[in-house]
This record gives sequence, structure tokens and C-alpha cells, in this order.
Amino acid sequence: MRQIEITENDSGQRLDKFLAKRFKELPKALMYKYIRTKYIKLNGKRCEISTRLNKGDILTLYIKDEFFEETPDEYDFMKAPVKLDVIYEDENILLLNKKPGLLVHPDDTYHFDSLIARVQHYLYDKGEYDPKRENSFAPALVNRIDRNTGGIVIAAKNAETLRVMNQKLKDRELDKLYLCIAVGSLKKKEALLTAYLEKNEKQNRVYISEKPTPDTKTIKTKYRVLAEKDGLSLLEVELLTGRTHQIRAHLAYIGHPLLGDGKYGRNEINRKWGFRYQALYSYKLVFHFTTEAGSLEYLNNRSFTAPEVWFTAYFDGIGL
Repeated sequence: MRQIEITENDSGQRLDKFLAKRFKELPKALMYKYIRTKYIKLNGKRCEISTRLNKGDILTLYIKDEFFEETPDEYDFMKAPVKLDVIYEDENILLLNKKPGLLVHPDDTYHFDSLIARVQHYLYDKGEYDPKRENSFAPALVNRIDRNTGGIVIAAKNAETLRVMNQKLKDRELDKLYLCIAVGSLKKKEALLTAYLEKNEKQNRVYISEKPTPDTKTIKTKYRVLAEKDGLSLLEVELLTGRTHQIRAHLAYIGHPLLGDGKYGRNEINRKWGFRYQALYSYKLVFHFTTEAGSLEYLNNRSFTAPEVWFTAYFDGIGL
């Protein structure tokens, strides 16, 4: 028999969701059986899978020791460098300036270094995150940016921040603005583009069309031209929908691919300019809450800007 005390970061979760996070090797069918047969009790009483947990609750578990993971001698995130460009930080949130080339999450090709691993290592060193004190929570990223794109990424230090920020992102109460260099001169210097996007998982790319199909999703991309030089255009872009590769694919579709984009762009132009990564940067974030934000209300109407964008220096004298 073992007992687990529910912490602030665990509270508010359904019992089954908490157990699935805490006991990753426990089959769901067996978990449901344990709850039904009172091998798992909440505050000494029978509970339901949908029961919401509160801080201070005590879970009593009569389950096999094999489902309790041993504490590792060293955590994987400790192998990542503590190298972060912090734009803003408080007790709840981190705003990070991710540079092109860094993964936000580990993938199959390179496991140990990623933005989230760096965040967890950073907070561990500060004493703000200790896996031994957490039952189900780990600091997490709210939004993602492609490996070869740079820009502002939000990291949540606690479960309440992660819940609120995920909902704000879903409800589009976070305004994200991008800078990019598009090839050519756009006829309209400001426009709202609408089209339809289909994602091909195997190819890791998307396809744009004018007409909807059962497999497409609507995309809306708003842009304005900030500067033009030598057949290139510096754009500010706002996503009114957030789809995979949306800016890259949508601008390529209208004949103005991003400079440096090897997937949707023109390789002969990319080689000419010598860009290693696509010229795309999520450079500005505005918290624009229209609904209750709880403990994060203090962020409402605040905006944050990346201190530098690597490709804008080419357009001398512009004001951003």
C-alpha cells in the first residue's frame, strides 16, 4: 500500500487523467478495475474515474510496485545545456526567444537537447522544479515553433498557468505577429489571404488550394509590406488561423515563397542569398484577454517583442 498527496499542480484534474500521467506503465483497463474494486481510494473512500482532485487529497493505492517508477539517478533534461534567451520571467511564466535550429521538443533524431529540456534544466537549477516533488506536472511549452523558425515561445512553470494559457491559445486571445522575407514584390501591400490547407503527415508538408475539400481546413493569413529591396519584401504577418507551415505554404502558393525555405521555396534563390533557415520569426506577442484569466490577469494587454531578428538588418532604416 502506498499513499500520494495531491499538490497544487495536481488539483483540478480528473482522477483517471492524473493516474494516467503518474503511472505511465499502468494499463487503462487495469486502472479502471483498480478504481472499481476499491484498490484505489480517495481520502479513504471509494471514488469514480471522473472525480476531480483537490489539493490535500490523499490517494491510497493497493497496486503492484512495478507500476511505481523508480526515481532516476539523472534526469534526461539535465543533459541539455542551460542556454536560454529569456525575454520575460515571473513566478508563473517564461517568454523565450528561440533561435532557428533548436527543436522545441525532442524528436527521434536528437533526444537530449530541446527548448523544453533547457527550460526544465534551468528551472531545476533555480530550485523551481524538482521532479521528486511532482506527481504529474512538469514545466511545459504552450506554443510551438518549427525547428528552423525563430521566435517567442511561452513556457508554463505551473499547472494553473499551463491550463489558462492553453485555453487562451485555443480561444485566440494571444496575438502573435511574425516577420518574414518573401521573394518578389507583392502587388497588394496589405491584404487578408484566405485559402484551404491539407496536411500530409508522411511528407511532413502541407498543400494549399482555392476550394475546400473534406480533407482541408480553412486558413487566413494577414500581411502588410514593411520594406522592399532588391526583389525581396519584408512582411509583418498575423495568423488568423494557426495551421502547420501556414505562412510558408500560403505565401508560396501566391507566388512569394519565403527566402531560405527549402521545402516550399526556390532553391536557386536560396543558394544565391546563402540563407541557412527560412526568414521567418515570431517576433511579437500580445496578451489580449477577452475572458477571465484568473491568476494571469496581470498579463492582459501586455506585449513583448523579440530583441533582435536575424534577417531584418538587410533592410536598413526601417522602423518596426
